[in-house]
Amino acid sequence: MTQYCSSRFTSVRRNTREVKVGSVGVGGSNPIRIQSMTTTLTTDVAATVKQARALVEAGCEIVRITAPNVTAAEALGPIRDALRKDKIQVPLVADIHFLPSAAMEAVEHVEKVRINPGNYADKKKFAIREYSDNEYDIEIERLYEVFTPLVLRCKELGRSMRIGTNHGSLSDRIMNRFGDSPLGMVESALEFIRIAESHNYKDIILSMKASNPKVMIQAYRLVVAKMDEEDMNYPLHLGVTEAGDGEDGRIKSAIGIGSLLMDGLGDTIRVSLTEDPVYEIPVAKALAEKTRTLWRSTKDALDATETIDPFDFTRRAISPIKISESVSTGSNIPPSVFIKAPGNLNIAESFVQLSQIARSRSTKDTPLEGWLIELKNTEDIKAVLSEENLPDSNTGLILEIEGKLAFDPESLDPLLKSDLSIIPAISLHNNRVSTIEAWIKWTFKHSIPLALGINAGLLAKNSHLFLSNDLPDLIVWADYQDSKVHNLGEHRLLSSVLESIHLKASIWIRCKSDTYISQDAGFLNDLLEASLISGGLLADGIGDILSIESVGDPRKALSLAYNTLQGAGARISKTEYVACPSCGRTLFDLQKTTQKIREATDHLKGVKIAVMGCIVNGPGEMADADFGYVGGAPGKVNLYIGKDCVEYHVQEDKAVSHLIDLIRTEGKWVDPDPELK
Repeated sequence: MTQYCSSRFTSVRRNTREVKVGSVGVGGSNPIRIQSMTTTLTTDVAATVKQARALVEAGCEIVRITAPNVTAAEALGPIRDALRKDKIQVPLVADIHFLPSAAMEAVEHVEKVRINPGNYADKKKFAIREYSDNEYDIEIERLYEVFTPLVLRCKELGRSMRIGTNHGSLSDRIMNRFGDSPLGMVESALEFIRIAESHNYKDIILSMKASNPKVMIQAYRLVVAKMDEEDMNYPLHLGVTEAGDGEDGRIKSAIGIGSLLMDGLGDTIRVSLTEDPVYEIPVAKALAEKTRTLWRSTKDALDATETIDPFDFTRRAISPIKISESVSTGSNIPPSVFIKAPGNLNIAESFVQLSQIARSRSTKDTPLEGWLIELKNTEDIKAVLSEENLPDSNTGLILEIEGKLAFDPESLDPLLKSDLSIIPAISLHNNRVSTIEAWIKWTFKHSIPLALGINAGLLAKNSHLFLSNDLPDLIVWADYQDSKVHNLGEHRLLSSVLESIHLKASIWIRCKSDTYISQDAGFLNDLLEASLISGGLLADGIGDILSIESVGDPRKALSLAYNTLQGAGARISKTEYVACPSCGRTLFDLQKTTQKIREATDHLKGVKIAVMGCIVNGPGEMADADFGYVGGAPGKVNLYIGKDCVEYHVQEDKAVSHLIDLIRTEGKWVDPDPELK
């Protein structure tokens, strides 16, 4: 299998060339650089300087500014001069789409130019045609002629360049030959790199951005593998584009950026939120710090066989398990959500709190499908049996067995008479192998599943315990983490060992207390950790049960679990929004507009709505969205169904109501439940 990183189990940083962005080194032995982008009108020099200054004060090391035309590109000079006058030496990057003339002006004023290979020399018309090899070669010659002047000027002035592919703006040429795919994204960038290298210019940084974290992850993995084939070692700029706002935007970013960082990929990062860009910096810094603590040397990397294809998403095949009357695991069943009772509550208090959440109308689309309760002694068993707030037969109950109970399976016999759908959970790391064998026999005798905490090495060493015909339905979780193996890696190893012994057990992703990110980060810490670990695994097709146990508030844990599942594309429980982070091209107030659209449509489960400030990536990123709301002109909005514009230049104050009418016309509108509003 083609490799894209030194180890899928240990964080070993990828070796790249160093590219200088002004005085800031990216790649090589440099730390991961934090960057963001201004959202002001570029020609408003004072406003742009003010926002750039705020970004630098927040910890931003590279600032990007859009240059949609030559006039805006000319304004980059005064912006740079004003910042330098204030003793702010932050490197500036010009963001270029469509106009080579704007790029040629911008390169005179900034340390780096970002070009989008999908639209720098092409116009996207969604045209369908076949290109012969000769016709394709002619197109490449045209690219060479258009792109070469910028390459030569960058080389002459000592400027660096980002070749930034966006999933939503692939050219028709690429789309027709390689499809709307990660491979198409990679080839789009490589075309431009080969032209640059023909002029011996290599001060290049690459990005492969998409609004779908799974697509983004696969594209970055693939571009590294392709670069290795062509002896390239360019640094990577990581980002999930159009991630959105609030919790959803942070979750998507953590899934995409974080999982790649743990694989050792990424040299500079930008978290794209539909908020004031200053709020992007703490998220990016937390992810970068997490990675720094995980880096290991090549000699410490774990070398192991893995069965997952990292370039093609496939859900891991498992044997179905019936957890309760309405909750099951299976290869074609979305992951289930379990919530752990807070550790500061006794059994009675835990059942009352979880029962209240389970009965709440607000959890109609995000049900509390399973409860996780810790039992330490026989008194806890009696408390469970005497409780009036027990879950009904539709709810699964996992009992985490601790203390002396862990050595005595028979102690749970009384619970089996209560008609509860119970699953005992035992940690092999904390108990003798003989004890686990006793639990296997006991669960088989009573025909109930067993949840087992085990690490990949112990599973492989004791595989004989799991290869008999008497094996119960098995759920496993990665219970122990080697100092050389990160949490994603431990689950990947576990999955591989299960595959090697032909055991299609369900995998339970348990997000426990954080081991990487600073505790000072509060809920942001919990959100990033849960998103990174669970989202990274789900994007690889691993995970059948999810529990967020690091969050003390069960309601927050429940919400975070479902939001993470949705961010990873593993389970849809609400409206999906694709929203760009705004920039100087934006034709309306993205934050207010996105919130207005969310308030009107957030009850439409499974509907995907894209809110885009301009047409740069709009039609492309909306290709898999149901509806699109795109800035078409000042005060005017274009409305889309998929990638097709169906209403042009709608007055902005009427655009949301027109969008709702469009959703009605397509049969996807339902009135909101008044009890949930």
